[in-house]
Amino acid sequence: MTPSTAKDGKISIVVPMTPHLQNNEHSVQIVVTEQGLADLRGLGPQQRAIQIIDKCIHPLYKDYLWHYLETAHTGHIKHDLTRCYELHRNLMETGEMLPEMGNKSKYMA
Repeated sequence: MTPSTAKDGKISIVVPMTPHLQNNEHSVQIVVTEQGLADLRGLGPQQRAIQIIDKCIHPLYKDYLWHYLETAHTGHIKHDLTRCYELHRNLMETGEMLPEMGNKSKYMA
C-alpha cells in the first residue's frame, strides 16, 4: 500500500524501472494506492504492468506509462533501456518527473 505520488504530484511512486529496489516485483501480489487496487496474483509481467497502470497510477502519469508500455521493446519483460530512467532524469534536472504535466498529449500514442 502506497500513495500514487509524492511531493505534490512531482514524483510518481510507480516508474518503468528503478535504480534501487523497494520491493521485488515478483514478490508483490497486490498493489493499493488511493487510485485503486491491482491484484497481481498469477499474472505475468505484461499483465501486471497493465493492471497497475489501469488501477493504481495517478491520472497525471497514466498517459506517460501507457505510452512507455506500448512503445517498449517486445520480450518477456517489455522495457526500453534508452528511456526507462527518463522520469528519474527529469526529476534530477527539473525537480519533477513530468515537467510538462499540463501537456500530456506528448505521451499519447
